[in-house]
Amino acid sequence: MRYRKVTIEAMGYELAPVVVTSTELEARLEPLYRYLRIAPGQLQALTGIRERRWWEPGYPLSHGAIAAARKVLLATGISPEDIGALIYTGVCREQFEPATACRVAAKLGIGGQTAVFDLSNACLGVLNGILDVANRIELGQIRAGLVVSCESAREINDIMIARMLEERTMQHFAASLATLTGGSGAVAILLTDGSFSDSARPKLLGGVTQTAPEHHRLCLWGITPDGKGGYVQSMSTDGVNVMNYGVELGRRTWDAFLPHVGWRSEEVDQVICHQVGSAHQSAILKTLEIRPEIDFTTYEYLGNMGTVSLPLTAAIAAERDILETGDKVAFLGIGSGLNCLMLGVEW
Repeated sequence: MRYRKVTIEAMGYELAPVVVTSTELEARLEPLYRYLRIAPGQLQALTGIRERRWWEPGYPLSHGAIAAARKVLLATGISPEDIGALIYTGVCREQFEPATACRVAAKLGIGGQTAVFDLSNACLGVLNGILDVANRIELGQIRAGLVVSCESAREINDIMIARMLEERTMQHFAASLATLTGGSGAVAILLTDGSFSDSARPKLLGGVTQTAPEHHRLCLWGITPDGKGGYVQSMSTDGVNVMNYGVELGRRTWDAFLPHVGWRSEEVDQVICHQVGSAHQSAILKTLEIRPEIDFTTYEYLGNMGTVSLPLTAAIAAERDILETGDKVAFLGIGSGLNCLMLGVEW
């Protein structure tokens, strides 16, 4: 995948308002910790996450996506009539149907011939959405497109904490640990053909995808029969194997990515990775031989926001002038499945 016409016009985000510390979550799990003789402080020690953010109870996912999208439209002055595609890419969606993108589009005043739909691919959703819009722009089908997402971790955390307190086994605790890293947030990425402004904008150069679908059962989030005629939501993660196989997949993708975009490893100025936690960060940087100082992170205070994590982290890095004009920036995305997608951007 190579692009010549695709510009990242703007990135907007919305932070969830409720700060939840790892200490607070462990306080809720105190009976389990006592029963299994787990010392307090393990959650932060194992993940590097000291806090994350959640929406207020009942907050509609579309509201976060709409708020983030309005920010990029306002910042650029681009009209809803100019948007040729709007894609909602969150793991979390409001209903099975219609697409959450439809509600977002309606509130933004987007319609007519605009392509409006949801796209789902675990934590890679936003990056996959970027590719879809980029392809449409490169082919001359549209001039501008929006990729939006909103994730919520409150509900699944409440469910899994209650279940952990009921089951009280080390096996269930280990399989549920990744759930406790979850944060909430929303993001919008506006891509254009560069014709809306004379100002310099980051250029999307291209990307590479690698997959290992044989590992599709390592991380599961969904609904299962409860044995009483209903369904119950659950999440489980084989954290060790997700990291081991994910890092190996990342190595293969990195080896294919660099020559595809015409870069050498030492030429990369900044990387933005999917925000999982400290163990994953350390493993992937070591394996890819990436200098830690060029990896900007937010997981320490925002946790793992799924599809939102990487683009929101990039937006914050841009706000803080960590990403500078001319920088070679690599977006390193990975999602359960397992799927890996890396994008190269000239800032």
